Amino acid sequence: MGNPAISVSGVSMMFNLNKDNVMGIKEYVVKALKRELHYEEFWALRDISFDVQRGEILGVMGLNGSGKSTLLKLIAGVFKPTKGTITVNGEIAPLLELGAGFDYEFSAKENIYMNGAMFGHPPSYMKGIYEEIIDFAELWEFEDVPLKNFSSGMSARLGFSVATHVNPEILIIDEVLGVGDYRFMQKCEARIDEMLSRGVTVLLVSHSTETIKKMCSRAVLLQKGEMVCIGDVDDVFSEYQQGGGACGE
Repeated sequence: MGNPAISVSGVSMMFNLNKDNVMGIKEYVVKALKRELHYEEFWALRDISFDVQRGEILGVMGLNGSGKSTLLKLIAGVFKPTKGTITVNGEIAPLLELGAGFDYEFSAKENIYMNGAMFGHPPSYMKGIYEEIIDFAELWEFEDVPLKNFSSGMSARLGFSVATHVNPEILIIDEVLGVGDYRFMQKCEARIDEMLSRGVTVLLVSHSTETIKKMCSRAVLLQKGEMVCIGDVDDVFSEYQQGGGACGE
């Protein structure tokens, strides 16, 4: 189907879990130098492969611990896969967790410019879209307030607004739409629809099956780090309810 926006091929991710009860950094360093630390391999993901087409919104489903967030962090470049390859064709704006990329000692205004710099945009560019960001987040009264005084919903509004106004080609969302009131969630969905009309690709993780069904045409189902199936969102949702199985494109 042409050149996909995201291609995940044979990806596995392994973490070393420390089995020892280490009390403090000093003891950790001493044991590490003596090679007395014992680790247990934990495979968060095993042999995951799928493509996300340009302009598509793909949902990622699965219970807690299935590897959803790890997968998104791999695609966003936060982690490097233990095995396999990930190819991303386009600029990514990741919303991986509430407040990620923010400095809570800084004001909303300062964080907007700082996040813009992280996305590679100069202050002159961010100045041009600053009012749009604040308007969408509905934070004019709080633009000079440090984020440490924000509620979780206010931080989510700011994060979503910044990420969706810097004109990304790929938007990665991990549960952020689940924070905030119903009216703002409707605004977020409308904003994503508008981005999709411009060809933006969206990868969405949510525990809200209704959100996945409403916004996605396809979905992938993960279970204990393995991909159960990928296909039509209704078919995947049916397998999710039944606890596994197989579904096709």
